[in-house]
Amino acid sequence: MTEKELLAVACEQFLGKNVQDVKNVVLQTLEGHLRSILGTLTVEQIYQDRDQFAKLVREVAAPDVGRMGIEILSFTIKDVYDKVDYLSSLGKTQIAAVQRDADIGVAEAERDAGIREAECKKEMLDVKFMADTKIADSKRAFELQKAAFTEEVNIKTAEAQLAYELQSAREQQKIRQEEIEIEVVERKKQIEVEEKEVVRMEKELTATVKQPAEAEAYRIQQIAEGEKVKQILLAQAEAEKIRKIGEAEAFVIEAVGMAEAEGLKLKAEALQKYGEAAQLALVLDALPEIAAKVSAPLSKVDEIVILSGEKGSTMSDVNRLLAEIPNSVRAITGVDLTKLPLFQKATEAKE
Repeated sequence: MTEKELLAVACEQFLGKNVQDVKNVVLQTLEGHLRSILGTLTVEQIYQDRDQFAKLVREVAAPDVGRMGIEILSFTIKDVYDKVDYLSSLGKTQIAAVQRDADIGVAEAERDAGIREAECKKEMLDVKFMADTKIADSKRAFELQKAAFTEEVNIKTAEAQLAYELQSAREQQKIRQEEIEIEVVERKKQIEVEEKEVVRMEKELTATVKQPAEAEAYRIQQIAEGEKVKQILLAQAEAEKIRKIGEAEAFVIEAVGMAEAEGLKLKAEALQKYGEAAQLALVLDALPEIAAKVSAPLSKVDEIVILSGEKGSTMSDVNRLLAEIPNSVRAITGVDLTKLPLFQKATEAKE
């Protein structure tokens, strides 16, 4: 021990002795206490509970060695044996029991291990299934969230594009409005210039053209009005002339008509008075004229050839032509020659 008092005691006990002597003193002390403790324990207690045995030795021996200035730091029982194999027999039984318990423990352990392994596999599969499910859910949620983000991005992009296009259209509209306003201002300026130019040209035209033209127009108008009066007077004179000529011609036509009517009246009275002889004379007077009109187209013919299908029928053709004369005379004059007794007698004499 390191305390001064106990160190002094140790010096008193072991001063002048070597290390081996010190070990022998301590060993004999411990062996004595060990034998005394063995007398109080059974063999099974000693064999089965060595730690308790060593503890008892330390507790009993510690005060004695302490009075010699020695401190027991550690005390253990290496082995317990006897010469009649009693302890070994106990060991065999214990070993058999231990072996049995060991086999049972191994079987139970293997059983528990199999059960536990199955449970672990089941738990693993459950965990794997839950993990796969969670992964699928997470993936689905990720895809949905990604789709939502993409849709939101597309919407924002479309809104931004639309806003840009609207803003661009507004700017273009403003620019166009400014251009239109500029064009309107320019057009107004141009119209003002043109109006001033028109006023200037009108004044110039009035000074150079309009006033002389008005004078010339007035002169022409006066000439036209004089010419119109002249033409009216000439037209009135010509109309009066035509009226007078028409009245004279009407009087002449009326006189001629009255004379012709009187002549026809006298001719009708003569025809009625002289009867058939007068009518025949009238017809005979008209025949030369009829023959001349009928033969007028033939005056341009050099030669006339009469063809007949039958031999000796030329006279019959001539007679047929002569037979058609009464019809022609009746058509022209209205006198039927066949009803005149003189013509009937001539026809019967010919037959």
